[in-house]
Amino acid sequence: MAAASDVTIRRATPADLEVIGKLGALLVRTHHDFDPLRFLAATSKTAEGYGWFLGTQLEKPDIVVLVAERGGGVIGYTYAGVEGTDYMSLRGPAGVLYDIVVDPAHRGQGVGRALLEAILSALRAKGAPRVVLSTAERNAPAQHLFERVGFRRTMIEMTRELDGDQP
Repeated sequence: MAAASDVTIRRATPADLEVIGKLGALLVRTHHDFDPLRFLAATSKTAEGYGWFLGTQLEKPDIVVLVAERGGGVIGYTYAGVEGTDYMSLRGPAGVLYDIVVDPAHRGQGVGRALLEAILSALRAKGAPRVVLSTAERNAPAQHLFERVGFRRTMIEMTRELDGDQP
């Protein structure tokens, strides 16, 4: 099994967008599998669209997109930004972790933790006083990682469909 010590974390470039898009599509599929009523379904265009969208974020001053690279290939990425006061979320300025995903063949090797530590460092350098994130209720491995690096539970999202009968 490979170790995270052979992984390089660096800023994403336009050359990474095709692989990042595929990883983003994996993230979409995974969440849809958790709860198909709550999360978007992936389509044949999701990878391309996700890559395109993250490409629009690369040069924004309050955004950070990092990739994990092993052996010259991208195996994971993380995407976060620094936001100001958000009255809808009842929080002050914060770094917000939007995405973190590692190729399944490279999970359990410290890659996710390396990405997480790098994005936290980047957000701290941009002046974020704290970092918040959301995670799918059924994504226990991600929640375990976040708790191991010091995140605490502060909010619970609840969803109810408005069409059809509800219990």
